[in-house]
Amino acid sequence: MNDARARYRIGVDVGGTFTDVIAVDEGGRVTFAKAESTPSDQSTGVVDGLDRLAASLAVPLRELLGRTDSIVHGMTVATNALIERKGAKVGLLATEGHRDILEMREGLKPERYNLRLAREEPLVPRHLRFGVRERVRPDGRIDTPLDPASLAKAIRGLRRGGIESVAVCYLHSYRDNRHERLTREAIAEQLPDVYVSLSSEVLPRIKEYERTSTTVVNAYVGPRIARYLARLGDRLSAAGYGGPILIMQSHGGVAPIEETIRVAAGTVLSGPAGGLAAARRVAELAGAPNLIPFDMGGTSSDVSLVVDGEAMLAVDKAIARERIALPSLDITTLGAGGGSIARVDGGGLLKVGPQSAGAEPGPACYGQGGHEATVTDASVVLGFLDPDNFLGGASRLDRGAAVDALARLGEALGTDHVRAAEGVHRVINTQMAEGIRVATVRRGVDPRRFAILGFGGAAGLQATELARIVHVRRIIVPRVASVLSAWGMLGTELRLEATRSHVGDTGELDLAALRALYDELETDGRARVGGWTDGGVRSRRAAEMRYGEQVYEIDVPLDGVDFDSPDLADALKRAFEARHEELYTYILPDLDPVLINARVTTSGALPAPPIEPQAPRDGAAAPVGAREIWLGEWMEAPVYDFDTLFGGQVLAGPALVESDTTTVLLRPGDEATTTPERWLDIRLPEG
Repeated sequence: MNDARARYRIGVDVGGTFTDVIAVDEGGRVTFAKAESTPSDQSTGVVDGLDRLAASLAVPLRELLGRTDSIVHGMTVATNALIERKGAKVGLLATEGHRDILEMREGLKPERYNLRLAREEPLVPRHLRFGVRERVRPDGRIDTPLDPASLAKAIRGLRRGGIESVAVCYLHSYRDNRHERLTREAIAEQLPDVYVSLSSEVLPRIKEYERTSTTVVNAYVGPRIARYLARLGDRLSAAGYGGPILIMQSHGGVAPIEETIRVAAGTVLSGPAGGLAAARRVAELAGAPNLIPFDMGGTSSDVSLVVDGEAMLAVDKAIARERIALPSLDITTLGAGGGSIARVDGGGLLKVGPQSAGAEPGPACYGQGGHEATVTDASVVLGFLDPDNFLGGASRLDRGAAVDALARLGEALGTDHVRAAEGVHRVINTQMAEGIRVATVRRGVDPRRFAILGFGGAAGLQATELARIVHVRRIIVPRVASVLSAWGMLGTELRLEATRSHVGDTGELDLAALRALYDELETDGRARVGGWTDGGVRSRRAAEMRYGEQVYEIDVPLDGVDFDSPDLADALKRAFEARHEELYTYILPDLDPVLINARVTTSGALPAPPIEPQAPRDGAAAPVGAREIWLGEWMEAPVYDFDTLFGGQVLAGPALVESDTTTVLLRPGDEATTTPERWLDIRLPEG
């Protein structure tokens, strides 16, 4: 029942198929809703979801928004723009003679041994890339002052090209960015409506290709992000919301709209990042510091790692084959979801994905015009999903359409529709298990030491079989599994990542300059984050370092390093060696490591969503029904209502646990215990 005095915080996560909206009040009571995503304008799906959320709370939308303190939003606008190549028309200004850095890509192909690989078209074609006469040396000295005539000629070329956005990437501008700032002023005079992205603001660090690529991506998605957030703000304002809107960032924190528009490339993993934020909270609450978060939605699946309660970060990700060197959570995305389409290839082999039926037309069982067999259709045929109770009964699935789709697939395979559906599940599980191996075994991590955190609308049906394939024996499925990313967004923090290059061997560093650099980054970060929040602000220092002959840097936390100590250089070396040995099991004590980039993370705490207190109850869980399911043969499985389970109850497989938005499959031998939070803690049998 709605409490007329309750205040809410709302999380919104836009997925490929559904938009998830969740509200948490001061007592930890959770209410959530799902609406179909609207790829043409995601804000439409967001408002639809808020309407359904208000209906669930039995209040008008305007009243709900009036009692909402903050909205945290994870989106896929930048991701979709990159994948679909539907970003802005971008022009590039580079130092004269270096406009082709973007296309040369360090001389490497994405698949270096693929002789038939098609040439990758850059986001900025050559006729929109212009050289400008200027030059800054690596030590920051001005070698060639910015030439106004050369710049004016380049801007005229941008105007003729009809560009919407400009990326400015001059050599070594991370040392001195005055030329880039003067260029922005000139562009603002001549092209006042154009979005401008400076490399010295987006990524002020060494390595020209990474810096250029990241800045171009920022310019490519920035105008689309700005337009979307403006529409969203207008819609929410018209609906009665006047509070802050915080946007989920790829690094796992949140930032205000203004900062998000400035560094738009920082949102390319905005949606999946919410899941990892939630995973950190789950690790704490469930006493499972080592987790494999597995998020399976309608279009794709995301696999990542939480080690000792902390999510893993990467500083060099490729999204849609575009290099983005901003710090981001290390997430492996697979083209495998509930809407993944199954087909038979020319060799007669069953393939599933990466093509997806998405939200429109959706799987065949949605009854919206889709006719190809998908993973969701297979789940209906196998009895895992109840056609009459999809989305809590708000939608009904067409089992006949699912059977017809799988029958056509089975005919191509020479089998019946049930065996075809079983094959679809087997193939998709094998593919997702390989994604888990990529995130674990191929990085030297033993998955048997981890538990799987299953979330997303489709993960509950696959998690127990996945765990068997990769030899994991524990699975955790939260009650809000289908909207866990949206829930996790409410428990993250305001965060700003600042990086600056300062290259030198630790034994030869100018320590006074290094101290001043870290102090500057921290002071600036605290001032900016402090303006976003009334809470406490903290800073963490780190460095990207390597041995001199190595190609890639490693991230070295500097939490325990005393920067006022006279032996700062030795402390930096010890910190690097400890991290290097942890990652690679060896060090080279006679070599001084090289510090490449200084990094400071500044964060402001936001209150974590409380958990509604729930006293455990004695007694076995009572099923609400039973259903025939196929697990190699037809068998009867009891069906439990997820929402009526209480802490301490034990469920034995085979069984199905259903809520309005997700279903969890327990196979024979599985045993699930409900936690105090009423989550499922599933243990698999030995062997």
